[in-house]
Amino acid sequence: MPAPGVWPNHATWGALRNEYTLSTEDGPRHLWTVPCGDLVLPSGRLVACDPFVFLSPTGTRFIEAPRGKFPVVVTLADVSDMQDRSHIREAYASIIFSTDTEAYRKAVPLAKDGEKRPEPKGDEFIGFTVDAGTACFVDEAVIGPCMPDPRTWYESIFENNQEDCWFRRMDDPDHIRAGIANIVLPLAKNGENLILFHSGWGDGCYPLVGSFDSSGRPLAAHVDFCVIK
Repeated sequence: MPAPGVWPNHATWGALRNEYTLSTEDGPRHLWTVPCGDLVLPSGRLVACDPFVFLSPTGTRFIEAPRGKFPVVVTLADVSDMQDRSHIREAYASIIFSTDTEAYRKAVPLAKDGEKRPEPKGDEFIGFTVDAGTACFVDEAVIGPCMPDPRTWYESIFENNQEDCWFRRMDDPDHIRAGIANIVLPLAKNGENLILFHSGWGDGCYPLVGSFDSSGRPLAAHVDFCVIK
């Protein structure tokens, strides 16, 4: 079990804290949560990636998670000096498998089929890369069947003049809020979807962190956008 006080089990961990102010090395940071709807996980192969750059019908890295339909929540942070919500960043994105009592957290590496998953030590992590300021959760097994020819994705799905293109959905303040979107995949037959969100400070490499109960059962997975220190 990871040592208390060491990331991600440190005192300023803030995922899922709602209307709560943390004292951090950068000053106070007020946090609140935004429900993003449910994510369908028919295979339990949970992907966290940049959907505009690294989503792929095959070979996308994933972690093993429970199968089912689970709520996704983004935790926002006010990083303004005056704490007046004039500068807001996405601090965490979480998918919740159970509301049972959390015992500890640890970084969980994503991997392709057949790849080894090295166990991170201390505050080490093997993260995923963001190059378009956006990350997402999706089930690895639905990308191929529920998306069209990947050579057409950018023009037909990501950015065009259609009301349902992904960039427009993400920027729509009346959908969930600007910067977050819950999108049913184009060829979905059973509600298979992807939930995307802006990535804190933007491009970078971000860890996926698992929450576990005392028996090691997964309770949640969180992307830590390294906004809260």
